Amino acid sequence: MNSFGERFRFTTFGESHGKALGCVVDGVPAGIKIDLEFIQDEMDRRKPGGKYATSRKESDSIEILSGVFEGVTTGTSISMVLYNENQKSRDYDNVKDLFRPGHADFTYFAKYGLRDYRGGGRSSARETSARVAAGAIAKLVLKELDIEVQSGICAINGITIEDKDFKFSDSVKSEVYSLNNAFDQQFKDEIDKARNTHDSIGGIVALRALNVPAGLGEPIYHKLDAQLANAMMSINAVKALEIGDGIKSVELNGSQNNDQLTKDGFKTNHSGGILGGISNGDDINMKVYFKPTPSIFISQDTMDIYNNELKCELKGRHDPCVATRGSVVAEAMMALVLVDMLLLNMSSQISNIKKVYS
Repeated sequence: MNSFGERFRFTTFGESHGKALGCVVDGVPAGIKIDLEFIQDEMDRRKPGGKYATSRKESDSIEILSGVFEGVTTGTSISMVLYNENQKSRDYDNVKDLFRPGHADFTYFAKYGLRDYRGGGRSSARETSARVAAGAIAKLVLKELDIEVQSGICAINGITIEDKDFKFSDSVKSEVYSLNNAFDQQFKDEIDKARNTHDSIGGIVALRALNVPAGLGEPIYHKLDAQLANAMMSINAVKALEIGDGIKSVELNGSQNNDQLTKDGFKTNHSGGILGGISNGDDINMKVYFKPTPSIFISQDTMDIYNNELKCELKGRHDPCVATRGSVVAEAMMALVLVDMLLLNMSSQISNIKKVYS
């Protein structure tokens, strides 16, 4: 499927080495002021070409084709497109018939009987540029309600920032989106080391959403945490995630893990802001785990489409750590889920409907 969401739904299209990529966003309320500068800033955060990312040069200039009139959303579908400008498809000629280890080449071929070998086509991380464009629209909706989504890198190649030391304001200023300036150089050194040895490394993204109202989430089969998990696992290279204390919660007793209530709110936030699949009004906290980028320049054993064993020798331009730019994508996906849940929740009580129609 190429679409995501119920009431606030987006569809992406395009390939890594095709003419263009883009998205169509449905369910955007009319009257939202579209800040083109903000949308482009979001695209620039994810785009390739930085010192610690792939050297592919793309402006990722977004063009809005529909759904906006005189700078305001009309309530109809918003379609956006960005054109590929710096494809080097010839870099992939030598892997035309090979299955690259760690990539989706084998599974795409098993499913469709063919594949776009130029950068992976739809399975390329380039597809996520369209998600960030859609996420920028979602953030403009959230801004109307003072809801903010933030992200950053809390671990790279085993070097980890403790939760208590997260500074989300630092990630905005960091080339590698580090959640604490004190770790910035260490993260950069690890990425440089991976690049210089023609290898790659993984990382962990921390996400949080502020000012989320209680009540978001649709039991039983459209829970907020389930949809957030769905959104994150749809991102290329994501292999695991945690909400709240996550794995650490299995080491606690119930008396330690429960978030006790007072008239001023919850004493703690072990749950990550979600109980029973529904937001409880606290900050929503998540961690998203990205595997090492599968594209590496080390010779590896593989097979070709004719069932011959041979060596895979990659060329081209690739991220030594995809988690860094992946943090921007994860942030966009969280924003998209939250807007969808906000719209779904509007019909949960008859009093809400009466406010509109009485």
